[in-house]
This record gives sequence, structure tokens and C-alpha cells, in this order.
Amino acid sequence: MELEVRHLRALCAIADAGSLHKAARQLGMSQPSLTTQLRRIENSLGAELFSRERTGCRPTLLGHSVLSRARPLVAGMAVLVSEARAAADRSAGPRLRIGSTASRALAGWLRRLRERLPGTDISLQMDVSANALLRQVAGGGLDVAFVHEVEGCPLRVPAGLDRRVLVEREPQFISLARDHPAAGSQIVELADLAADRWMIDPTVDGEWDGLRRVLGAAGLNPPVLHGDYLTASSLIAVGEAIAPCQPTSVPREDMVVRPLRDDPLGVRLLLFSRPGAYEGAGIAGVGAGTDAGADGDGPGGAEVYADLEAAYREAALQAVVYRQWLMRNKSPLLHAPAA
Repeated sequence: MELEVRHLRALCAIADAGSLHKAARQLGMSQPSLTTQLRRIENSLGAELFSRERTGCRPTLLGHSVLSRARPLVAGMAVLVSEARAAADRSAGPRLRIGSTASRALAGWLRRLRERLPGTDISLQMDVSANALLRQVAGGGLDVAFVHEVEGCPLRVPAGLDRRVLVEREPQFISLARDHPAAGSQIVELADLAADRWMIDPTVDGEWDGLRRVLGAAGLNPPVLHGDYLTASSLIAVGEAIAPCQPTSVPREDMVVRPLRDDPLGVRLLLFSRPGAYEGAGIAGVGAGTDAGADGDGPGGAEVYADLEAAYREAALQAVVYRQWLMRNKSPLLHAPAA
């Protein structure tokens, strides 16, 4: 078997994700298919590239050597494809390719962008992995990415990306069945949830590590279920599980959203873009932006960010429990920024 770029991309994904399950999700394939592909690659090279452990996959010495040569090849191919597509699309009109992890601010953000940028082709790509979205921005597959970073679990940010901080620390609330004993409290004590089954999506970057750190610090070791949050909502509604949730989450007839005492769980909300991404998207003339750099962006970035900021504030104030939390903490989100 001859190695192809897709094989090298798979090896890089396994190394970055640390497990075959997470890498398969990021690559959009099943875990058995990725396992088979890795076995064929290793058979072709005559040795193991990853040691399989209970906690995941780690590159062997040969694996590290192969990865050191594979990464620049994969990055170079991504740049080649990106530049070729950009050249082909320049005559097709302006476009803005957005990537995002889940957020209730997305609908308002897209609405504002379409009003601000009539005639611009605005696309959206969702992913549970913030790191996967950042790699796509760096490789030219996306222009901008709105992501969250779990506290204590820094994202792997590719070099050269511009960054703006939307919220320095957003508290994470808890979803409970409406008849849960703790649902009647305005603020829930973490200790009151020790006997509950917690549900977490391990494919969300940092989510499980962040929760495990907080539970461990509180001396708790509750049973944990792994699965997606769509499944989680069904289990929560019938009292089979509880789960962390964004504070902008909307309660249902069978489910409530409550803050945790002292807000032990938190994330940082960030907006990333490539230098020149807005010019490449054909919207360079929209606004002056700020100087590019670790916390800046290019022309057009200030308005794109302002629209996201307004959309997030709208979503935050619509969520009654979060609005009450903002009032208790005298958050600046309660007041619209000056024009």
C-alpha cells in the first residue's frame, strides 16, 4: 500500500486527539474504519506507530518520527488546496465561511451578518471540537471560528491566528429534571449532585477533563455517562442523568437550568480568524478593525466581532436564569456597549 495524504492526515488526527474515537469523529468516519486504516498503514511501514493504552493512543518512537515528516506535508497540502480554491472563487463574489461550536448566539449572529453583508455568501460549519475548527481556519478551510475553551484545558491554537475574547469567563450551569430534589433551589450545591449520574460528551475538547478536575477538587466521584448532548437531554428529562450546560440554555417543561454555587465550571468564548481572512472573503472594506496580532484582527473584523457580541448579549438576556445571574454579578453584559 502506498501512503497518501489522507493517510498522513489520519495519523496527525490520531496524535492530536489522543484517541481513535475522537480522531474518527473529527475526520467524519467511524472508529472501526479508522482502526482498520491505521492497521494497514502500520502493516505497510512494518511497525506500530501508536501504542494503544486504556486512556488512548500515544505515538511510538517511530510514530513521532513519521509525524514530524507528515505534519508539514499535510499543512502544505492544505495551503495548496486553500490557495487554489481562493483563486477559483475570487470571481464568484464575496463569501464568509464561519465555523462554530454550539451556541445560542449563532442565530442572531448570522442574522446580523446577513443584514450587514448583503450579497455575501455566508456559510456555517458546526463541530464539537474547537481544535478541529481552529485547524481549518489555519489551513484556509474557514475564515473565522467562534469557539469555547474549557477552563484549565487550553486549546491548541495554530500559530498566526488572530484572536478576540468575547467573554473571559462564562459560567456553566446544570440541567436537571424538573422534579429533581435540587431543582427547587435558585442556586444548586455541587455536593447535592454527588449521587446523580453525570452525562458528558467526551468528544468536546476539554469537557470531560474540565468536569473531572472540578468534581475531583470537590471530593466527588459520581457515576459518569458518555454520550452526545441530544441523548443527554432525553435522559435528563426523565431523571436518569444531569449534565453541564451553557447558561444561555432554555429550560423546558420537563427540564430546568440552574447555576452552581460559586460557579466552579467555566469556559472562555473566543473568536479566531486568519490574518487577511476578511479581505479574502471579499469584505475588506467593512470597518477598520484593529491591528492584527494575538488579540486583534484585520479590516472588517471589528464589525464581525461586534455583531457576535450583540447576538451573545441578546441570547444571554433572553435566558431568564442567566439574566438573573448577570444581575447578581453586576455584569457589563446588562448594558449595551456604546456605539
